[in-house]
Amino acid sequence: MSDLFMPKMPPALRKPFAAVSLLALLAGCQATPTTELRGTGDLGVVVERATGSLAIVDTSERRILDRVEGLGDLSHASVKFSRDARHAFIFGRDGGLSRVDLLTGEITHRVIQSGNSIGGAVSQDGALVAVANYEPGGVKLFDSETLEEVADIPATWIDAKGETQRSKVVGLVDAPGNRFVYSLFEAGEIHLIDMHGDTPEVTRFTAIGKEPYDALIGPSGRYYIAGLFGEDGLAMLDLWHPEQGVTRILPDYGRGEERLPVYKMPHLEGWTLAGGEAWLPAVGRHEVLVADSNDWSLKGRVPVHGQPIFVMRRPDERQIWVNFAHPNNDVVQVIDTESREVIATLTPGEAVLHMEFTPKGEQAWVSARDSDRVVVYDTRTLKEITRLDSESPSGIFFTDRAHRIGL
Repeated sequence: MSDLFMPKMPPALRKPFAAVSLLALLAGCQATPTTELRGTGDLGVVVERATGSLAIVDTSERRILDRVEGLGDLSHASVKFSRDARHAFIFGRDGGLSRVDLLTGEITHRVIQSGNSIGGAVSQDGALVAVANYEPGGVKLFDSETLEEVADIPATWIDAKGETQRSKVVGLVDAPGNRFVYSLFEAGEIHLIDMHGDTPEVTRFTAIGKEPYDALIGPSGRYYIAGLFGEDGLAMLDLWHPEQGVTRILPDYGRGEERLPVYKMPHLEGWTLAGGEAWLPAVGRHEVLVADSNDWSLKGRVPVHGQPIFVMRRPDERQIWVNFAHPNNDVVQVIDTESREVIATLTPGEAVLHMEFTPKGEQAWVSARDSDRVVVYDTRTLKEITRLDSESPSGIFFTDRAHRIGL
């Protein structure tokens, strides 16, 4: 059921717009008021989960420009950007899909499209927004300009009793060729949607492993890799050759030979590729693993402070930044990719949930949820530059993601 609405202009923006209108009148009734033009390449957003709001930030001036409220349940919310990087699409846990104008601070459109959603993606041509849903399980596609529904694709499968069930959808990403890829948790399947024609063409890959819980796609868009909660190892689909089916890689990845307590399963989006190597969080261990990205053999282990969650590379690939699961989640460590040694341990605050680099990597922004702040670091000196007040910040997303596959 949809709930389209057009909210009024936020109070914080009324004054500047009113001032512009007054200036226009004083200038002699010009047809078009003069306003400051600006791009969006140095903008981004911070999800404020406790208040259901979004802080729009400027990474050049390192400050919050505006705050957008009324976005619903933003626990575990994620954000994608439009092709022109002007609009942010926010995927809320309550099934809400919102479209926010970064320049005006307005929610231009909002729909409640399911009972529980877990993320989304924007198509290669920018025309479609796809949403992954837990309840009811499936994928919905929307027009990126209007959020009108284009397609509803239930995630159905046949259980051991021969009955049709619906599965939770996880790990939804965009792929080259105007395609989307995602995994079905209960079904143990990967599905590929091709949106070239008028109607979606769905290809199913079955028996890929037990309970895929998350997935990633490499920066080239060739490999889609799903993590398995129900067994060790990972399932990989080569999108250059989908006819070859799904193969298994890193067979020992997961809980491994020793069954250790796992405080939080790491996000596969937190994997990173640097210098022909894949850097990935070990499950339940105080280690970052290093694998050869050609044959996926394990090449090394780097001891770290706790159980890693996000393992993210600086854009020049010289550093890897790592945050950790509870109870060791007040620390960020920095690893030198050449020496594979931890070169810094940073303490930005309590409950560090996410990190984001500026497009060329001179800054890293870190959210410390329980300290109600975002801390900005200089990645060359590893010194703190500034702090921004933010209530329970979680995900940080910058607009350069608009032009990167899978982000």
